[in-house]
Amino acid sequence: MSQPGQVDLEPARHRAMEVRALYEAIERRLNGQVWTLQELMLGFSYDVGTVGRLILAHEGTWDIDGDVDAQLAHKLSESLWWVIVIADRLGIDISEAFADTMNKIELGLVPSADQPAPQS
Repeated sequence: MSQPGQVDLEPARHRAMEVRALYEAIERRLNGQVWTLQELMLGFSYDVGTVGRLILAHEGTWDIDGDVDAQLAHKLSESLWWVIVIADRLGIDISEAFADTMNKIELGLVPSADQPAPQS
């Protein structure tokens, strides 16, 4: 069971790595090796750029054929997959890292009892 402030991304990590293993089998067959960390990052960067264009399309400032919302859902999910795969390659526990990062951000946003709330 997760502790308060904890996030369990293990099911997502497990599924992402199952799919990554399928890609690795294709890469070994076609290239004789799996993608390097740099190649993974290039793939992720490409998809992030696509997300940017889809956001513009969603806002009506970029013309894209097809269902923009469906494409956004797909590319955002794929981007999460890239993050999980890259974290795994780097040996980062993404559940722990995410929970720690959210806790740190939250602490910076919530005023303490002895600190007044920021004025807007």
